Amino acid sequence: MEEIPLSFLFAALVGLLMLSAFFSSSETALMALNKYRLRHLARSGHKGAMRAQKLLEQPDRLIGLILLGNNFVNILASAIATVIGLRLFGDSGIAIATGVLTLTVLIFAEVAPKTAAAVYPERIAFPAAYVYSFLIKPMRPVLKLINAMANGLLNLIGLHPDKAIQHSLSQDELHTVVQESGKRLPDLHKSMLLSVLELGEANVEDIMIPRSEVIGVDINADTSEIIQQLITAPFSRLPVFDGSVEHTLGIVNVREMVGPLSEGHLSRSELKRHLHEPYYVPEGTPLTTQLLNFQRQKRRSALVVDEYGDIQGLVTLEDILEEIVGEFTTSPDSEHNGITTLAHGRYLIRGNTPVREINRELGMQLPTEEACTLNGLIVERLEALPTVGAVIELPNARIEVKTVRKRSVDTAEVIRYTPPAETNP
Repeated sequence: MEEIPLSFLFAALVGLLMLSAFFSSSETALMALNKYRLRHLARSGHKGAMRAQKLLEQPDRLIGLILLGNNFVNILASAIATVIGLRLFGDSGIAIATGVLTLTVLIFAEVAPKTAAAVYPERIAFPAAYVYSFLIKPMRPVLKLINAMANGLLNLIGLHPDKAIQHSLSQDELHTVVQESGKRLPDLHKSMLLSVLELGEANVEDIMIPRSEVIGVDINADTSEIIQQLITAPFSRLPVFDGSVEHTLGIVNVREMVGPLSEGHLSRSELKRHLHEPYYVPEGTPLTTQLLNFQRQKRRSALVVDEYGDIQGLVTLEDILEEIVGEFTTSPDSEHNGITTLAHGRYLIRGNTPVREINRELGMQLPTEEACTLNGLIVERLEALPTVGAVIELPNARIEVKTVRKRSVDTAEVIRYTPPAETNP
């Protein structure tokens, strides 16, 4: 190489370092691509994404190609740097060239390119995919040989690349993905997606209207009283029962009664003719399952029964939808949901308020595994019937019973604890 000009050697060295930076950055970029976004772009017809996805289907072949190219240019650059060092500084030039080249490769061909690729993977991976798609065809025989030897070595130590399992995202991982979406998703959409993911964690008894609060029509009441109930009904569908909700005869659609009511000849027999067969569901049914059941059965409400067949409450399609989108403004109780703000972090809450509703409305994390309502949570923690002044302490709240009615909590004051701000040491 004595006859080769130094200018040419320096130019070749710079070119090899640029190639090394390309191989290093493209390797990091291709491996850092979000596979779900990549799949979406590929399905949308993005050419670069399609090529990158095809290359990543055989990662061992792609990595073999990148490392083959990267090692080749680095070794060749080392040889050229050694020649330049010898010609400029003599025997001591070998050590000088080694030190300078190591620092140069580390900064300009490794750290800086890989950092840029990790931050902007798509900008580097998609153009690089064009280059690798072209290079991989003529290099296929060499890559097969290299991969066969590498996979054979891995098999000897108990690793089997050909049997690698493609893991899907779990529910908790999807939850984290949505939370970490940042500004890619509006807050409302993010909240709804999180609610959908959490829907399967709740059962019908967590959101049902308790039996004692079910509004219905008693067939034994006076006709004038029945008419008044139908006229002032806050819901479009009401259970009709004989004495108590335990003896439900059917469900009446109030809209179907507009004709008889307007004509003024509503009678018990007329009311019975308009009844629809009641729909029962067992307690413990997940909300996701019940939502699909409502769709299949073409129903909007169901009576929840326990293992003995006793009615525990009423769950409606609206109740489940509110778990996803929040309270409907048209709900008759939207302004009286049982939660009254007393001061910052202090609330007066009715005992029959569902714990899930408290968590949703106030952004708290009261336990939902022990009971469905605030009263149930207090009784479970006290392990006794509640009394005025009874207090339970939770990691993030203090609950004090304020009033008691019929051996259950009527109202309770909830004080939310604010976690202390983290301080840097």
